[in-house]
Amino acid sequence: MTNPNNREAQSPHPMQTTNQPIVIYDTTLRDGAQTEGLSMSLEDKIRIAHKLDSLGVAFIEGGWPGANPKDGEFFQRLQAEPLVNAEVVAFCSTRRPGTKANEDPMLVPIVAAGTKWITLFGKSWDLHVTEGLRTSLDENLAMITDTIAYLRGRDRHVIYDAEHWFDGYKANPDYALQTLGAAIDAGAAWLVLCDTNGGTLPDEVAEITDAVIAHFGDRLTLSNLGNQPGRENQSNQVRLGIHTHNDAGVAVANALAAIKHGAMMVQGTINGYGERCGNANLCTVIPNLQLKMGYPCLAETQLQQLTDVSRQVSELVNLAPYEHAPFVGLSAFAHKGGIHVSAVKRNPKTYEHIEPETIGNRRRIVISEQSGLSNVLSKAETFGIKLDKNDATCRHILQQMKELEQNGYQFEAAEASFELLMRQAMGDRPKFFALSGFRVDSDSDPDGNVHVVAIIKVLVKGEEKLIASEGNGPISALDAALRKALVEFYPAIAQFHLTDYKVRILNSNDGTNAKTRVLIESSNGEERWTTLGVSSNIIAASYQALVEGLEYGLILAQAKEPIAAGLSQ
Repeated sequence: MTNPNNREAQSPHPMQTTNQPIVIYDTTLRDGAQTEGLSMSLEDKIRIAHKLDSLGVAFIEGGWPGANPKDGEFFQRLQAEPLVNAEVVAFCSTRRPGTKANEDPMLVPIVAAGTKWITLFGKSWDLHVTEGLRTSLDENLAMITDTIAYLRGRDRHVIYDAEHWFDGYKANPDYALQTLGAAIDAGAAWLVLCDTNGGTLPDEVAEITDAVIAHFGDRLTLSNLGNQPGRENQSNQVRLGIHTHNDAGVAVANALAAIKHGAMMVQGTINGYGERCGNANLCTVIPNLQLKMGYPCLAETQLQQLTDVSRQVSELVNLAPYEHAPFVGLSAFAHKGGIHVSAVKRNPKTYEHIEPETIGNRRRIVISEQSGLSNVLSKAETFGIKLDKNDATCRHILQQMKELEQNGYQFEAAEASFELLMRQAMGDRPKFFALSGFRVDSDSDPDGNVHVVAIIKVLVKGEEKLIASEGNGPISALDAALRKALVEFYPAIAQFHLTDYKVRILNSNDGTNAKTRVLIESSNGEERWTTLGVSSNIIAASYQALVEGLEYGLILAQAKEPIAAGLSQ
C-alpha cells in the first residue's frame, strides 16, 4: 500500500523500539455525541468532562463552538469550572473556499472559546475536495495552510485531523501527502490520520503509517513528551496520532496497529460511542495498550477508574451499558460453567486474561441451570454469605434454583433475586413489608387516552396501608403505589428508580396464555441491581419483580445504615 511514486516510502521507518507514553484524546463530547439515540444536556457534558479529567486523559474535545448554543456555553462554563489534568479542545474545520481565515466568521467563536488547543480537520481525499467542497486541489492546500497559520498567530496550538486520510492516500497518495505537508509547514503540532469511513484494515493502517513516517523523515518525531498536553514540543517536529471508526469492526485493532507503527496519540470515545458504528472504544484501547503492549497511558490508580467511568458515562447519556464489552462489561469476567468456576477459584488465570481489579471491574460467578455447588458457594461469597458445601442448605438452594429455571426463571440476569432466594433458604431474608394484594383498573376516554389506577394493600411496621396511585400504564401505577405506601417508613426508597424494564414471552406458541418473564433493573444512583418475576400474567410477573427490586434496594441501604425491618413496630 506504499506510494509507488515515492522511493522514500519504499523503506518504511522502523517501528518504535521503546514503548513511549501514549497521549489519550477523548472525543466523546463531540464525535460520541453523534451516536444515533444519544443526547447530552449541557450539565451532562460538564459532568462527563470532569469525569474524563479525573480519569487522566490528556485532551478532551468539547465540541464545535458556534455550531450550536450548547457547545458555545460549554466552553464558557469550563472557563469558570476549569479542568485539573486535561486540556479542553475546541473543534472546527478549515476556512471556507475562496475566503481568508481572518475574514471567515466561522473561526471567530473558535478563537473566542479560549482554549489553548484547537483541533482542525481538513480534506485529504481529492474526491472530497472536488465533489464535497467543489474547489480545486490547490485551494484545499491553501485552506489548510491559511487556517493553521491564522490560529497559530493567535497563540493556539493546532492538532490537525486529516479527514478521510487512509481513503485519500489509497486514491491519490501524492496529493494526500501534500495535505499533511501543508499542515506541517503551517505549524501544526500533531498530524492525526483519520479512518473516517471506518473501512481500512489493520495491515493497511500499519503500512500507510509507515509510509507517512518514511516520507516526512526527520520532520516527524517518535519521541513523545508523555501524557502531558501542556508540555508543547519546542522543536519544529510534529507527532502522529490516529483516529479510527468501527464500520468494519476493527477500530480498536486499527488504533493499536497505528501505535505499534509510530503514532503517539489515540483519539476515541468512552464505550465506543460515535456516528454509524461508532469510534475506537477507549475502554478497550487503553487497557490493551497499557496492560498488553506496555505503552503507558494512565496512572495505575486512574486505570482502576475505567470501569466506573464507562458505566457513569452510559448512565449520563441514558444508554444501557453493553454488558459484554471487553474489560469493562458486566460479563467481562463472569463465569457460568461449573468447571470454569472450580478452576477460577483455584487459579483465576485459568479463565481470565487479566486481573479484573486492574481496570476497576470484578469477577462474577453466574448462576444458572448449568451451575454446580461451586457456583452457589462462590456466588454466596460475593454476597458476603458464608456457606459450607456440606450444609444441606447449599444443595437445597441449588435444587430450588434449577427447578425455578425449568419454570422460566433466569437468575444469571437477575442476581438480586438470586440473593433473595438464597437468604430465604437460610432464614436470613429481612421482612420489610407484606403485601395483601393489588388491583389495577384502566379505562379510556373518547379521545383514546388510557387512564390507569393501581390499588395496593400493604402491611408495614404495624400499619396496614391501602394506597391508590395513577400511572401511564399498569406497571407505572403499581410502582408509584408501592413507593407511596413505603417511603414514609423507608425514606431510602425515594432514591430508587427504575433504569430498565424487559419482557420476554417464554412459550409464544401458547398465545395470550404464554408465560412471561419480566426483568427490572433498579438503581439508587450508585448501584444497579436486577430482579425478575415469572407468570402467565404480565402484571403479576412485573409486580413480583417490582417488589423484589424495592426489597433488595432496602437491603443495600441497610448495609450502609441500619434500618428497622419488620411488619410490626
